[in-house]
Amino acid sequence: MTPNDVAELGTIVGVWAHPDDEAYLSAGLMATAIAAGNRVVCVTATRGERGTSDPQSWPPARLARLRERELAASLAALGVTEHRWLDYDDGRCDRVNDIVAVRSIEAILTDVDADTVVTFGPDGITGHPDHIAVGRWATEAADRMGVTTVLHATTTASWAERFAEVHRRFSVFGPDGPPETPEPELALALDLSSHLLDRKIAALRAQASQTAELREQMGESTYRRWWASECFVAPSRDGERLQRAASRG
Repeated sequence: MTPNDVAELGTIVGVWAHPDDEAYLSAGLMATAIAAGNRVVCVTATRGERGTSDPQSWPPARLARLRERELAASLAALGVTEHRWLDYDDGRCDRVNDIVAVRSIEAILTDVDADTVVTFGPDGITGHPDHIAVGRWATEAADRMGVTTVLHATTTASWAERFAEVHRRFSVFGPDGPPETPEPELALALDLSSHLLDRKIAALRAQASQTAELREQMGESTYRRWWASECFVAPSRDGERLQRAASRG
């Protein structure tokens, strides 16, 4: 599947854990889909209210309000006008009853008549427990509702190698590094044009509470190149079985 095929994805629902997940992993896809005339709905499980190293200055309620505004501005930069909250606690998604969470996503998929679901794979991209839980819920809900296409965000070995020094300096992915999917196995790969990348960077800039410091430390040029491509893989049956086992475990 290529960028020219994005129109065939129909109504796309992205299901993510925190504000900014959707921008890093799928801003280019969302903007491409909007330009192709697709309906795009973004679902966010939490308000990211604990996403700070300074909780004294940014207590959860205050940070939640800021991140709500940031996400709205970020989605607007991409042309996305539909957003839903699941209203779970940041950092505690792995404690949520999976059946309840899956049903809440099923209701959204039914309401918008989703054709495609985009979310985290079993690795959660970074290994974050919230990411893993949300990806599990979304994949299960899509399977139960018979959604035609499910796309899990991923990266490739060539990308990981290209930015190995960045990942050594900034522990975004933890000790195991980013997940690597062989390129022939990708379901969709987008190399963003300068115009699309500008829009993605604008969406990320809008979420300054999470991105400004990293962008400054990394340098604008490196930061732009870092997520100038977006890759997605279809769920593996083994991965789905592992997710279901974890949800019932």
